[in-house]
Formats: sequence, C-alpha cells, structure tokens
Amino acid sequence: MQCIINRRAEFSASHRYWLPELSPEDNQQRFGACTRFPGHGHNYELYVSMMGELDDYGMVLNLSEVKHTIRQEVIDPLHFSYLNEVWPEFQETLPTTEAMARVIWNRLAPHLPLVKIQLFETPKLWAEYEGTGMNAFLTVGTHFSAAHRLALDTLSYEENCEIYGKCARPHGHGHNYHLEVTVSGEINPRTGMIVDLVALEQAIADHVVEPFDHTFLNKDIPYFKTVVPTAENIALRIADLLQTPIDQLGATLHRIKLVESPNNSCEILCDQRTTRPRDSQQLAQVPVLR
Repeated sequence: MQCIINRRAEFSASHRYWLPELSPEDNQQRFGACTRFPGHGHNYELYVSMMGELDDYGMVLNLSEVKHTIRQEVIDPLHFSYLNEVWPEFQETLPTTEAMARVIWNRLAPHLPLVKIQLFETPKLWAEYEGTGMNAFLTVGTHFSAAHRLALDTLSYEENCEIYGKCARPHGHGHNYHLEVTVSGEINPRTGMIVDLVALEQAIADHVVEPFDHTFLNKDIPYFKTVVPTAENIALRIADLLQTPIDQLGATLHRIKLVESPNNSCEILCDQRTTRPRDSQQLAQVPVLR
C-alpha cells in the first residue's frame, strides 16, 4: 500500500531581493522594502512530503534517517545563513519562497521519494513545489471582517430557519474571514518569482479585501442581493473577481480557500470550476428541506 508521510523542519535565515543589473530605482520599484541592505530574515517552516510502500515494520521510511537527511542537506547549510550566498543556485536566482522550495526539492530528491515540498516564509506566505520543472504554487493569506445572513427572500422565516438554522436570523451575524489565494506559474529563472508579489497582494486588496471588509454582504455588495452569501458562494465570487487581475499578472489562479470560522471552511479549485452559484429565483425552485 502506498502511503504519504510528512516531516516538518524549521530554520532561520535572511535574504535580500536585489539584481545588480538593475538600477536602484528599478530594484525598488520591483521589490519594495525587500531591497533594503543588508537584507531581512524569516523563521521558515519546511514540510517534506514523501511517498512509498509500507515495509515490514509498518513504515514508509525510517524517520530518524529522514530527519538526518533533511538536516544534513538543508537545515544545517541554511540555518542562520544569508541565503543569497549560501548556495550557488541563489547566485543565479533570487531566494524567493518559490525558488527556495524548488532548490530544496532538487537537494533532497536524490535521497528521498519526494511528492511535495511546502515552504512557509510567514504564516501568510508560502510556496509548494511538486517536481514539475519550473512550475510552482504560491499562496498569499489575508483577512477581512464582514456580516451576512443566510436566507432566501422567496421563503418564509420558518422555512429559511429549516435550511440555514441560526444563520437565518433577521439581523445577520459576522465573521473574521481568513482568505488564502493560491496562484501557479513558472518560476522566473532570474527573479525567482511566479508573479510580482506586491502586485498580487494589491490586486487581492483592491478587488476583495477593501470592497468586502466591514460590510453587511447581503446589503452592501450588489452581487449578494440575489445570491446567498454562504462561504461557498463568497469563495466563488472571490474567484471570479480575481481571475482577470491574476491573468493580467501572468499567473494562473489555482485555488481559493475561505475560512469562515475555526470549524468551517471551503476551497475552490479554480481550474476545475464547472458550476455557478444559483440566484434567489433559481433557488426558489429547490424544495425546502424538512
């Protein structure tokens, strides 16, 4: 039987985004505060995923040996290092999160049966690499606070309560939503980036966070006057709002994850979407659950 196991490790390191062939002004425009000398640091979290058959001892791999390999090949060289100078790969490509994930894969692949490398630069920025050439994934996390009510105008209060429970109460209720936006694309061999991170974060702020934050979604966002703002429908709407801006940045919108509460979240795989949310007129044809 095939089984995937995961090993976590961590290291602290610094890096700087600076291309000597660019002027100081161009570097500043591209990389913002990340250009500042002598660099800045992060507490990185690394997750190494491996797959294999279970052996007679009930293991895919001996975790002590896995730990030793990861430490020897990755952690010891990188911990408390200046990333731009520690490995020759980063003389050619800036040590961005996505570029680092790819290089770490290449360092570990001769020794371990890898299926995925996941590298967290911060809790709200991480990359995933699965051994697919220069293609990788980058996730940006953010948040907004909003209120909503789950109810259909075509149904009575009692009928709405049967479908949506307490969420149908007339004055609504609020959430601190956590949003994760994952894009995919090819790592630029010089900048190390899938996408301009500053521009990506600005697009998310402009098209989602600022319009949605501190609103009553049903009343303040025209789209949700006819579409019930469930977490699923909100995530679908966010995917629609970000599709074109992310296309224009040269990346592909891969996934939207919306965390409504510690107990409830949903994910939209954007390249697999085939259905659209139904508006209140369409939902009026759906039988009430009893």
